[in-house]
Parts: sequence; C-alpha cells; structure tokens
Amino acid sequence: MRGRDGMSRWRRRLVTFQLYAAACAGALASAPLWIPLAALIDLLRAMGTIALRSGVFLTFYLCCEMAGLLAAGALFLLRPLLRDETRWRALHFRLQDAWATWLWRAAVFCFDLRIEVDAREARLAEGPYLLLLRHASAGDALLASALVGRPHDVQLRYVLKRELLWDPCLDVVGTRLHHVFVDRSGDDSAGEIARVQALARDLGPREGVLIYPEGTRYSEAKRMRVLERLAREGDVKRLDYARSLGFVLPPRAGGVLALLDAAPDADVVVCMHSGFENATSLHQLWQGGLLRGRIRVRFVRIPHAGIPRTRAERVQWLCELWQRVDDWVAKGP
Repeated sequence: MRGRDGMSRWRRRLVTFQLYAAACAGALASAPLWIPLAALIDLLRAMGTIALRSGVFLTFYLCCEMAGLLAAGALFLLRPLLRDETRWRALHFRLQDAWATWLWRAAVFCFDLRIEVDAREARLAEGPYLLLLRHASAGDALLASALVGRPHDVQLRYVLKRELLWDPCLDVVGTRLHHVFVDRSGDDSAGEIARVQALARDLGPREGVLIYPEGTRYSEAKRMRVLERLAREGDVKRLDYARSLGFVLPPRAGGVLALLDAAPDADVVVCMHSGFENATSLHQLWQGGLLRGRIRVRFVRIPHAGIPRTRAERVQWLCELWQRVDDWVAKGP
C-alpha cells in the first residue's frame, strides 16, 4: 500500500510541478498583455477593478508556489546537516506559516479587505488545543496560519481534504509535517478516523490540531443536499437541527470526537468568521464578491474541563457549539 501511495504521489507531482511552473512563467511573461486587458475588462464591466486585482493575486499565488517549492527543496538538502528531526520539522512549520501568511496579506491588499479580529479571551499562544474552524471559502484556509500559527508561534497539525494534495506546496510540505489529507469518499472511514486521531497524540504546549467540523465548504446547494439526505433517512431530530442552521452545515462528529478522545487534556478553540459568504466560488469572486469586504473573525476558547465526557453528550455539545457559530454569523456586525 505504501509503495502504491508513493508512486501515486510522484505521478501527481510530475504533473503539478510542471503545470504550476508553466502557469507561473506564463503569467509573468504575459503580464504586459493581460494587465491592460484586465483593466479594459474592468472598464467595460464597470464593476471596479476586480479582473485586474484577481489577475495580480493569481500571479502572486503562483509565485508563492514556486518560492515555496524552492524553499522546500532547500530544506530537503539541509536535512543531513540538521540531525535534529524536531528542528527540521519546525523549519517546515515556519515555511508553511510564511507561505499562508503572505497569501493572506496579498488577498487583503489585492481585494482591499478590512480585517477585524477578536481573540481577547482565546489565549492562542497557550496550547495544546483543538482548533475548530468554520469553513465558508477557500480563503478561510489561510486564517489559521496568518492569525494563529505565525503570530503566536503555534505549530498546527491540519486535517484537510485529499484533493488539496494537487497544490504542490501543500503536497510537499504537508506530507512532511504529517498532516492528514482525508479521503472523503467514505470507502475507509474507520481508517481515516484513526489517522485523524493520531494527529492529536502527544501534543505539546505550543501545538494544536485544526479540523473543519463541517467537512466541506458551506454553500446553499450543499445545505439543500444535506436536508434532502436527512429527509430520506427519516432522521427527524437531525433534520430539524439542520434546518435551524442558515450559515453553516451540520458538523460531522467523527473527526472531532476522535481528536477529543486522543487529547483529553486539550482545550478547544473555535474560530468563527464572516465576510467570505460572497466569495465561495470563482464566479462570485469574478463578480466582485470579495472586493472591499469586511472580514470578522472571533476566537472562543473552551477549557477541557467544560467538555462533556460521554460520546452522546459530546455530539450534543458539538451541535450546540455549531449553533452558536451560526447565530454569531447571522447576527452580523
């Protein structure tokens, strides 16, 4: 199995490395052409400068990918000199946080975003904790590194979807850091849960695990599919609960419960945010959904002593917690 995974990984990288390198070179070489074209499109659409801003951000993203891969290559060559495995991993965490933070700052600059963060009671520098993050857009994937990992020097282990392995930097650095890239097909759910659970073992005082309890980005279409599935299954209680949520999907308890079992002394930090709702797809981004947006972020910490002990109580607690997230988003500014 490990041999097949290794072959699959290198076949994937053979494609993605060349594709991203070609895209980056093409974007930079053709900048004298696409910049005035994007400006013309913005002028004709009369929707601000969203095409130009999007082009600049995409080009910066591609450059970050190339820079990240070069840095990862340098770290690979340095490994024989860094005999301390802990130090080598720490350098990868710094690279991961730097990559995500620069992308976050580029997004803030390119789309003229206003960021408001409330972390007064979260004590983000004090681990270990499990970070439960609302998932509304690809943009919120950068929040943890930009607002938690880099400024507070916390090493976060990630639970991510397997499709993100097609991003070269996440593929190379993420697999070296042993993040879990989950196969959401459900073919081996027990095995996936076991891999997630292993992430939370032996967490240090400046470490944590990030998971998206919803399992996927929120959209109205996904919400309707969840409601239709619960209606078919005849789960009236869960259906009523899902109907009560307007801005989040019902949490999937399996991964969160596994992490709680593996790290009974870890606190829980919840990251709720709003402002990405109009940028959940490339179409919405092209329509200016993120331009001059206001991104609100709030971190809430729950001590481990306040977390229920039985499985049934924890499922109920998680549902109530996610109801609080939904209420906070609905309340707005």
